[in-house]
Amino acid sequence: MSDPAPIPATCFPCGQCGSSLRFVPGGGKLVCPHCGYENPIADSAEPVVEYDFHRALEKLPLTPHETAPPEIQCHACGARFRLGKFLHAGRCPFCGSPAVIAATLLRPIPPRSLLPFVIDQAAARQVFRKWLKRLWFAPSALKRFARQEGLLRGIYLPYWTFDSHTETRYTGARGIIYHEIRSVTVIENGRPVRRQQRVQKIRWQPVRGRVRRFFDDVLVGASHTFSRQILDRLGPWDLENLVPYDEKYLSGFDSEVYQTGLAQGFEQARLMMDRIIDQDIRFDIGGDLQQIHSKRTRHQRTTFKHCLLPVWIAAYRYQNRSYRVVINGRSGRVQGQRPYSLLKILTAVVAAVAVLAGTGYVLYKSDILREMQTQAGAYERYPELAK
Repeated sequence: MSDPAPIPATCFPCGQCGSSLRFVPGGGKLVCPHCGYENPIADSAEPVVEYDFHRALEKLPLTPHETAPPEIQCHACGARFRLGKFLHAGRCPFCGSPAVIAATLLRPIPPRSLLPFVIDQAAARQVFRKWLKRLWFAPSALKRFARQEGLLRGIYLPYWTFDSHTETRYTGARGIIYHEIRSVTVIENGRPVRRQQRVQKIRWQPVRGRVRRFFDDVLVGASHTFSRQILDRLGPWDLENLVPYDEKYLSGFDSEVYQTGLAQGFEQARLMMDRIIDQDIRFDIGGDLQQIHSKRTRHQRTTFKHCLLPVWIAAYRYQNRSYRVVINGRSGRVQGQRPYSLLKILTAVVAAVAVLAGTGYVLYKSDILREMQTQAGAYERYPELAK
């Protein structure tokens, strides 16, 4: 049985020279890197739609499971290749031409919206350098790395957003702090003495109630390429500026398909919602202290979006360890991992010890001098002390 024919990659050829057009961050257009021809991306009149969460879950078992990356054929050089395991947009490894395939070839739920890049590679490099300058005890090798050309790679990462109307019934207790005066026996001058003492106490009252909250665009990262701590700290994102999905925005960039499924994404969103609901419950209970004994939350009219958000990434190795730095492609916010220079830390510690020792020595000398001055003054007033 012969292998299936390769899938032709989606391309956007230049109208003048036939080369591949690439999306220019912040410009809203495709540009040819060879002849400079520009092709504006038309604004879409389609709204960014929320999809019913439960209906999508019902349809998921009927759709095919995730599959391995298919073989694709470059439109520019004709080479056959496969993109990375979780990529549906990237570049031909032979000629560097952009290559985009339909996300549905890898996952059943395609992205329907995205935030285009605003910050280009040059601006992202400047942001990265400024971030490095603010790092204490960073190795010099790391700063040299920042001066290398082409160190940053643009990629669209998959995210879920969830909207949900919640109603939570709870039971708990309200704590009221009050004080009582009581007599206690204390020992003074070796003798027992009765004293009045103010003692704090808490009066607990059982309570039950109900709180409601509407959650809008609870954002959950669906990529496993980076840790959740890094993804969560990249925000906030201007989700109000999401545009309908268009493959033109991906030309020249990488783009991942989701690795956290829809159901798993909602479970993570539910945990985020629960923390806020707990705050609502405590506010509703009131009093000085609160206890939550039980709660039951109903989620109604839950909807979701699958969107792509832009980041610049830098991956590097230092002393046999891998580190990653991620830059928000809209705001320039930076999050990442960094090594520390042991030599710089030891130098700083030695310097700090030297400063403390010097300060102590000065203070010690000052105390001796002050004592000598005090004694000299005493001798002047009372000459008999000098004998």
